[in-house]
Amino acid sequence: MKIGVDEAGRGPAIGPLVVCAFASTSDTELSELGVKDSKLLSEKKRNEIFEQLVQMPHSLVICDPERIDNSSNLNTLEVELFAEALAILPDGNIILDACDTDADRFARRVSELSGKQCIAEHKADEKYLCVGAASILAKVTRDRIVKDLSTELGIDFGSGYPSDPKTINAV
Repeated sequence: MKIGVDEAGRGPAIGPLVVCAFASTSDTELSELGVKDSKLLSEKKRNEIFEQLVQMPHSLVICDPERIDNSSNLNTLEVELFAEALAILPDGNIILDACDTDADRFARRVSELSGKQCIAEHKADEKYLCVGAASILAKVTRDRIVKDLSTELGIDFGSGYPSDPKTINAV
């Protein structure tokens, strides 16, 4: 079994940081669904694939803005979140999309905290279908939360990232 872990929402101005661990026994099935890094897919295609992936083994951790704000170090927080996402999944070959400039250090820290052996690579969401699947689940989940927040408050937050003019206007 291959387990991929990725995040969406690192450094948001509005909304959560979402981490997903996704377990797969078939690269063929993921390939047939059109899985790839979420950033390479249209919103419509991400949502279509999401509906299939959400039925497969995965774990989502939604880190609210308060926890992000109260964290002393974003890299340490992401180690914790990746380990939390792995907690309920079975053992397997775990591949992390590295959130630290030092991918080996990130893998070591997540491995120590989770008790599971991990490897980490930069751009793993582009290289491994299981990490791409985690990327899609994390991104769509985060996007839906931000959209729901926009609807609830009657403010168009856009993506919630500081690079988005709609987000800047909302803030």
